[in-house]
Amino acid sequence: MNLAEKKNALVEEINLIPDPYERLGYIVDRGKKAEGLSDDLRIDSFKIEGCMSQLWVVPEFKEGLCYYHSESDSAIVKGIASLLCNFYSAAKPQEIVETDADFLGEVGITQHLSPNRRNGLSRIVESIQRFAQSCLAKSS
Repeated sequence: MNLAEKKNALVEEINLIPDPYERLGYIVDRGKKAEGLSDDLRIDSFKIEGCMSQLWVVPEFKEGLCYYHSESDSAIVKGIASLLCNFYSAAKPQEIVETDADFLGEVGITQHLSPNRRNGLSRIVESIQRFAQSCLAKSS
């Protein structure tokens, strides 16, 4: 499934939840169910700076595709990071670089985040896309 298809599926799934606050709860629940990172991966080189919470995003490149895993000490940040990591995982670097996470605004998630949380969200996407860009640079 490409990122456009993933985006459409996620938007459709989240839009089934009528209340915007329940949508945010859905994201938090996703984070609670997400597999975390082992302690040896919670290191400064994977830490996302500019986020109020402790947040790590671990990228991996294998067989031409990017994969991402995350962990946070905040339930909402963990949920959003997990959602974004799942969204961008198993995609080609070029597609990741060309695809933003605007769908979170479309489904009413970003509107209910504090400015600091929105800043953290943009840092997650920047980190994911920066890694994909580096994979592109290495392969050319």
